[in-house]
Formats: sequence, C-alpha cells, structure tokens
Amino acid sequence: MVIELVVTMATVGLLLGFVGAGGSGFIISLLTVVFGYPIHTSLGTALAAMIFSSLAGAVSHYREGNIALGTGAVVGGAGMLGAWLGSLGSNGISGEELKWMTAGMLLLSGLAMWLRMWLVARRQDREASATRSRIPSYWAAACLVGLVTGVLSGIFGIGATPFIQIGLMAVLGLSIRQAAGTTMMVIIPIAIGGGAGYYQLGHLDVRLLLEVAGGVMLGSYIGAKFTRRVRTVVLQTAMVLLPMVGAAILML
Repeated sequence: MVIELVVTMATVGLLLGFVGAGGSGFIISLLTVVFGYPIHTSLGTALAAMIFSSLAGAVSHYREGNIALGTGAVVGGAGMLGAWLGSLGSNGISGEELKWMTAGMLLLSGLAMWLRMWLVARRQDREASATRSRIPSYWAAACLVGLVTGVLSGIFGIGATPFIQIGLMAVLGLSIRQAAGTTMMVIIPIAIGGGAGYYQLGHLDVRLLLEVAGGVMLGSYIGAKFTRRVRTVVLQTAMVLLPMVGAAILML
C-alpha cells in the first residue's frame, strides 16, 4: 500500500511540476477514490503536502528563470492568511457535500483556465510582461489575488492553481511561463496556512503526509525541467486538463 501510494504520487508529481501546479485537488481525488481516505483527511493531507512539492518545483522553476519573486511574495503572503481562514470554515461542511463541492471547483477551475488561455492566445509573452507597469495599485491587486485564491484553497483543500495563474496573468500581467513558475512559489505559503488550519481541526495525517510529499517532491522537481522545453500550446492544454481529470475522478 505504501509503495503503491508513493509511486503513484511520484508519477503525479511529474505532471504537477511540468504544469506549474500544486495539484492538491488532483491528489485529493486519488486519495479519496483510489486509496479510500476520508475527504477531510484527504483535503488536509494533500494541501499540506503542497508545501514540500511546491518547494521542490519552485526551486527548479527559479533556476529556469520562471519566477517573479516580488509578485510571488506578496500574493503568497496574502494567500497564507486566506487559506488559514478558509480551512477553518471547511469544518462546518459535511464530507459528502465537500466532496461534490471540491469536484465542482476543480471542474470550474479547468473551464476558467480554458477561457483564460483562449483570451491570451493572441498575446505575446513580452506584451504580457509589459502590461504590469500599466496596472494601477499593482501590489493591492496582488494582495487581493492572494487572499481570494487562498480562501478557495483553504475551503476546498485545493491549491487553486488555475485561479492563481489566471490572477497572475489577467490581473498582474505575467507571461504564461512566469505564471507557471510563480504559482509554484505562491502555493508554498498557501499550503502552510491551509495545512495549519487543518492540523488545528485534526484532519492532518502526518504519516500519510510524508508518503504523499516524498513521492510528489521527486516527480515535481523533475517535471519542472520540461516547462521551458515544450511548446506553449502543450503547456496550456496540460493546465486545462489537469483539474478536469481530478474532478472526473472525484465525481465518478
């Protein structure tokens, strides 16, 4: 059981590192449906595991030049607070309701990412980066993006990767490659805040956390190496499909 879980998580980590995703929603689906853990335990464990997997992926993305450090720090700080508040609020939702709500949120995130990719398809990376200098109240907007995505992460146990990436691109003007790398950085404080909240509620399985984190960290670090080596359309497609596959697993 342990070996199967670690190998599965390492495989998942390859995809998450490549896409620039924390991927806790996808991991929740596997833990709940494939391995049979209660939904609240899966939420807390998967979100906390993103601390380690996103750290490994963020280091790799930083070395590849994909991270906007200042933006990531502000968004992540606000996201930590939002995730902690959201995780405390999730305790009042029943397991069955939370499972369907999480699945719906994953599906919605995939659709939202598809819409964003369609809108950004005609925009070049250099134009996206230049947009940042024209945004008024840039840092206030960064805090808002972090707070909203953090609350979503805390309530549903997901990393809210598509919403973070949409915020980074649409609101803050980052390119798609910068959004992929910076998202990995942002998820670290979000996972810390959300994980702390679930730990307070008793929904964090430490042994399971170590097994999940070990497998995902290895795969995530390797997967991040491929982000700059593939065509943009491939990266966009992977960003859209990942949360939708997680939603399908959780619902079916």
